[in-house]
Amino acid sequence: MPALQSSIDAVQVAAKAANDAKGLDIVAFDVSEPIAITDAFLVASGDNERHVLAIADSIERALHTQFGLNPASREGLEEAKWILLDYSDFVIHIMHKDARKFYDMERLWKDCPPVDLGLDHPLFTTDAAANSSQSA
Repeated sequence: MPALQSSIDAVQVAAKAANDAKGLDIVAFDVSEPIAITDAFLVASGDNERHVLAIADSIERALHTQFGLNPASREGLEEAKWILLDYSDFVIHIMHKDARKFYDMERLWKDCPPVDLGLDHPLFTTDAAANSSQSA
């Protein structure tokens, strides 16, 4: 069963908030088939710990303002290398670009359908472009 439209809508709002905060390499996957407990993963990167925190804050504010949503749990705020915002129906990963490169989330979820985020001009680093072409 594909992801719920409400999850897709929320992930799109989160992606726009991440993009507005200059988040990098913003992608989302419909993970509803392999993971029955959530619909989608959104992944974005920041250049440094402060940037990662700013992206997370932007996403949380946008989801609260537009949908009244608050994460069920928040992890990684202390170190800000990989912040996980769990909204139950979808999960948001904001990663330091070095952690993102190391864990290679796109490779892990490449078999899941991508979610159209509706971003006009998403920001991509050369590392992400290289990883995308290698995994294709």
